[in-house]
Amino acid sequence: MKKILKVLTYLLIVILVVVAGFIGYLKFYLPDIKTPTALSVEITPERVERGRYLANELMGCVGCHATRDYTKFAGPIVESTKGSGGELWDEKLGFPGELYAPNITPGSLSKWTDAELFRAITSGVNKDGEALFPIMPYLQYGKLPKEDIYDVIAYIRTLEPTATTYPTRKLNFPLNLIVNLMPKEGSHHLGPDTSDLVKHGEYIITAAVCYDCHTPMEKGRFIEEMAYAGGQEFTLPTGGIVRAANLTPDKSTGIGNWTKEQFVQKFKAYADSSYKPAVVKHGDFNSFMPWDYYAQIKTRDLEAIYAYLMTLEPKANKFKKFSPDKAQIN
Repeated sequence: MKKILKVLTYLLIVILVVVAGFIGYLKFYLPDIKTPTALSVEITPERVERGRYLANELMGCVGCHATRDYTKFAGPIVESTKGSGGELWDEKLGFPGELYAPNITPGSLSKWTDAELFRAITSGVNKDGEALFPIMPYLQYGKLPKEDIYDVIAYIRTLEPTATTYPTRKLNFPLNLIVNLMPKEGSHHLGPDTSDLVKHGEYIITAAVCYDCHTPMEKGRFIEEMAYAGGQEFTLPTGGIVRAANLTPDKSTGIGNWTKEQFVQKFKAYADSSYKPAVVKHGDFNSFMPWDYYAQIKTRDLEAIYAYLMTLEPKANKFKKFSPDKAQIN
């Protein structure tokens, strides 16, 4: 009996050492992504103008790093906060912890090198070598051409500096360790292709990060075989749960019956100067879709997104678009 207890004790010690070693590896050795060397982005008018379109309309960098007014439909960006950060994701919204969108104006990034910014945007590692949580969609941005990222860097260097700071990120265990496994070197294999509308659409939809919101998840992972099939849940600050739309060409639950013109107009309706976002009371239907900046995407780029989506395999995915806050019903 003593021998068995001795063996079990040794076994337990070995297991504890292995576990401690693995935790130490996650915490102190990852992520292992080096900063690119000798990167200096020239701030030219052409780069700044292209970066303006990417960062404001297509990739949404400036709008995501801001605060949104959810007392109005679709939570339009508070103009004075663009680029200054402040939006909070926490457990009230179903987020496993607490994370504020950081300030990306020169007031916060002046000590970052262009190489450090490039690594953060495309690989998910910050100036201090820490892993970013992929609510910052670096896994998608890493697929974009390097020139696009250079343009974005050039543009955000020209933003009006603000001095806003926010509390340090908090992630629940074990996500605070698992996050170190998430960063990944960018492949940069996609790019604009005006000669092929479908390929161009794949590039544009990747830049707009539609996949991350319109693909359902299970246990924190995207269900890849249901890409763009919708159903992912978002808890609204105004109460209730809204689910992302099915963007596949399924005729019963997706956009299979939509024409190209209808698809484009869905976006452009929010760009009309006469459009004013409706006031939303607690418990009313609302949307997380940031229509105010996606509405500014160029028509040709929206047509390319539509062309790409129409090539996807139709995926039937029926779900309730909006579930009101139960407290409002009772």
